Amino acid sequence: MPAQHNINDIKQQFDIYLRVEKALAPNTALAYRQDIDKLTDYLGDTPVENATTEQIEQFLGDIRDLGISPRSQARIISGIKAFYKFLTIEGVTHENPTLLIEPPQQGRHLPEVLSVRQIDDIINAIDTTTPEGIRNQAIIETIYSCGLRVSELVNLQLGDIQRQENYIRVQGKGDKQRIVPISDQALLLIDNYLTQVRANIIAKPEAANTIFLNRRGGRLTRQMIFIIIKRLCELAGITKNVSPHTLRHSFATHLLEGGANLRAIQQMLGHENISTTEIYVHIDRTRLRQQILQFHPRNRKEKP
Repeated sequence: MPAQHNINDIKQQFDIYLRVEKALAPNTALAYRQDIDKLTDYLGDTPVENATTEQIEQFLGDIRDLGISPRSQARIISGIKAFYKFLTIEGVTHENPTLLIEPPQQGRHLPEVLSVRQIDDIINAIDTTTPEGIRNQAIIETIYSCGLRVSELVNLQLGDIQRQENYIRVQGKGDKQRIVPISDQALLLIDNYLTQVRANIIAKPEAANTIFLNRRGGRLTRQMIFIIIKRLCELAGITKNVSPHTLRHSFATHLLEGGANLRAIQQMLGHENISTTEIYVHIDRTRLRQQILQFHPRNRKEKP
């Protein structure tokens, strides 16, 4: 980089570094970039390469005083530390002011979990006499059957389904792929949707191979999935704060309660670190004994 550093050029190169070198998901890279924007605005006339540890700590203190959660604080710190590591690598600065800055302690908490009956209540609340209902039934069953993130669901492609082996290919965080078993019930509902609904929709070019579409032929957004689930919970009389991630948490918890192996669940969820998965272990570990598909409640149901 030249001696006179342009902050916009630095930010653009940092964005490339996050996506290419660090292989971060686009949403994570965007969040990091926005956090750096906040920092540079806070620093004012002070160039980022000249910022001191004290200035950055003051910035983080102000963030904390705003009532930002420890989880969000930790993400902001992670982004800033990545930024200054990048600046050091590129020779923009020779002093890393974030080396001694530590993220806030985050107490582990159990995520919100639905019972199997509540999952059934949500699915039973769907009006399957409408095209949207047929689609939404397949969506809920797929998220819960496979433990998908909402971003993974909306990005599922027609070619990701491997029916003979009962697997789907999932594009996870950092564009990392994994293979996930899928229940017969979920496959049946997906096929019902594809033949009865999607076949009658003219897909937009950018969504030609996407499985789940809106009525105009475009890809469903993450926000739309949140809205669908919220409405279904209201119809089912569920008052918990439910999101697509709640179905993912429920998936993992129900597998553990059924006796599935923690390492197998880690692979299913796409967690790189087993400690991320261990948050679900709030039951007797001696019950963890067999493979995932044998224990998932959807696979114990009688086939239609």
